[in-house]
Amino acid sequence: MNQSRRQVMQLGAGATVVGLAATAGLLPVTAQAADAPGWNPKLFEAKTLDEVAKILGATPTESTDVSIIGPDIAENGAVVPVGVKSTAAGVSMIGIVVQKNPTALVATFNTKDGAEPNVATRIKMAQTSHVYAVAKAGDKLLFNKKEIKVTLGGCGG
Repeated sequence: MNQSRRQVMQLGAGATVVGLAATAGLLPVTAQAADAPGWNPKLFEAKTLDEVAKILGATPTESTDVSIIGPDIAENGAVVPVGVKSTAAGVSMIGIVVQKNPTALVATFNTKDGAEPNVATRIKMAQTSHVYAVAKAGDKLLFNKKEIKVTLGGCGG
C-alpha cells in the first residue's frame, strides 16, 4: 500500500511541475506559419517559378547575383542540403523553388535592410529536378538554378 501511495504522490508532483511550466510559458509550442507576419498561402500553392513571381508581383530574371549551393546528386530526397545567397542590393526575400515538387515553393526567408541574404537548410525533393534560388529585389525576382539528381525520392516516392 505504501508503494502505491508513493507512486501516486510522484505522479501528482510530476503533473504539478508540468502544469506550472505550461502556465509560465516554459513548454515549447507548435510553430504556426500561418501566424507569421507577411504569410501568403497562395505562394505555397504555386506550381512554377513564374507563378511564384506573379504572386510576388515581380518579373523573374536570371542573375549571377544569386547563387545556389547543393549537391549534384542527393542520395535521399528527404534531406537535401541547399544554400542560397545573394549579392544583389535591396534584397527583401530569398527562397527556394523546386520545379518538380508537388509544392514548388519550398521555403522563403525575409531579410531586413543591412542583413546579408545567406541561408542554408535541408529540403525535400520528390525527384530529380531543377532547384531555383530566388531573391526578391524591388520588382524583380532574381534567380539562378541547379539540377540536383535524386536517387531516392523524399516526397512520398
